Amino acid sequence: MKFFKKTDLIIIFGIFIVGLALWAIFTFSNSSKPAKAEIYYKSELVATIDLNSGVDKEFSIPQNKNVIFHLTKDGHICFEKSDCPDKICVRTGMLKNVGETAACLPNEIILKIVPLTTRGDDELDMIVG
Repeated sequence: MKFFKKTDLIIIFGIFIVGLALWAIFTFSNSSKPAKAEIYYKSELVATIDLNSGVDKEFSIPQNKNVIFHLTKDGHICFEKSDCPDKICVRTGMLKNVGETAACLPNEIILKIVPLTTRGDDELDMIVG
């Protein structure tokens, strides 16, 4: 008695290939777009950071001085320090590509990378679910 039949392996392999193709399309189509970072505090946009500024700096938002962000010269941004207990936001690492998101839920801060150009009303902002 076999655990997998030949058709089961073909279906699993097909799902894997489709997933890999979708990941590649999403990653490579968004990597070359100029981007900016949006910082939300309690669901309100409080800061917009241009990732192409060429500046290396650490900063915080006035609403919560305990969370420190780090912007690098090459256009990456991350949570540098936070007073949250698990530090998941800090361990998320550097963000650069459009669509990447990090959140510090205890401090109610969300960091999103969005296209530099404005979005139309018919475009999706975020999908949750």
